[in-house]
Amino acid sequence: MADIFERLLKNYGPIGQHRERAHGYFAFPKLEGEIGSRMKFRGQDVIVWSLNNYLGLANHPEIRKADAEGASQFGLASPMGARMMSGNTNYHEQLEAELAAFEGKEDAILLNFGYQGMVSLIDVLCGRHDIIVYDAESHACIIDGLRLHPGHRYVFKHNDIEDLEKQLQRATALIDKQKAGGILLITEGVFGMAGDQGKLKEIADLKNKYEFRLLVDDAHGFGTLGATGAGAGEEQGVQDAIDLYFSTFAKSMASIGAFIAGDRKIIDYIRYNVRSQIFAKSLPMPLVIGNLKRLELLKTQPALKAKLWENALKLQNGLKERGFDIGKTDSVVTPIYMKGGVEEATAMVMDLRENFKIFCSIVVYPVIPKGHIIYRLIPTAAHTDEDIQQTLEAFSVTKERLDAGAYKVEAIPDMAEVK
Repeated sequence: MADIFERLLKNYGPIGQHRERAHGYFAFPKLEGEIGSRMKFRGQDVIVWSLNNYLGLANHPEIRKADAEGASQFGLASPMGARMMSGNTNYHEQLEAELAAFEGKEDAILLNFGYQGMVSLIDVLCGRHDIIVYDAESHACIIDGLRLHPGHRYVFKHNDIEDLEKQLQRATALIDKQKAGGILLITEGVFGMAGDQGKLKEIADLKNKYEFRLLVDDAHGFGTLGATGAGAGEEQGVQDAIDLYFSTFAKSMASIGAFIAGDRKIIDYIRYNVRSQIFAKSLPMPLVIGNLKRLELLKTQPALKAKLWENALKLQNGLKERGFDIGKTDSVVTPIYMKGGVEEATAMVMDLRENFKIFCSIVVYPVIPKGHIIYRLIPTAAHTDEDIQQTLEAFSVTKERLDAGAYKVEAIPDMAEVK
């Protein structure tokens, strides 16, 4: 018999294998100071492009005041227990009602966390005869939810409507053969890595040909897209076709928690069956109070979203003018695609952070194929023109160095030695 721990220690995984050199710098870095466009990293001031603080609400004075008052009045312990048993309040129900109205749905249910909530949502919706059809680039929370599904699942190529239709045909044929079950189609409003919107309008049109229910994870679209900020469904004019609208508070609202909105009867079913909420302590009152204020500002201060988009377009247009490939993003998420190996990416990140004081996230193998580098920049309403210009200039210089082979190194340096 093998010792489970011994097996784990022999293989820390594709990312964990670099932990000794990467920890504290490339992995688990510590950003310090007030949340904003400029923070401290290892004692140095840096421009930060890695925080999902889209509308700049994290340190908005009204938000800080609401958070403080909520904590002072209720503390983190209130309410005690799961909502079904002893943890329900008028404030929780008020937030649900306001979220439902904002999304144009009959009802909504709060979730403690987005990741946990999506995993549990898929589990509660689908039985062994049901078939799930999903986009190949779905977020990890969707993939992990699929792992709990006892029935069939078919994946379609990312945003490929022709391939989606093939998978719907396969799913429909299997259900006809089984004489049981239904189809749940899962996609995203905005794909968080590439920044492209899911093709919700084209997917909605397929409802005229196939019978399925549509679940949309709109974590990055909520608050950033649509005339009112209601998300990708509003942006594309198909909000009514979305059967279940899911989003998190961790992005535009700079908070903790999530929600699902939809028809009252199905939300009520979820409320009484979703295990991640039935068997978990209720969302603490300070978070509920704070999220009510965040939603209020999202609805009443459109200048925040306007500033976000102003900054995003300045950054994206500036990158394109300098010859950078930012893919097909049609959201504020801003990827930069480059060629290079892990060693080159490592050296480039260090150059940006140490010499140009730019902090942003990078993705390399094994997350993406070998030889590719993706920088993922998240513009916010809090960034300034100076932040953008300084970042554009830094990327221009470092790309020249990358293309010239200046970052080719033999090994990743020990981060403990970087001062």
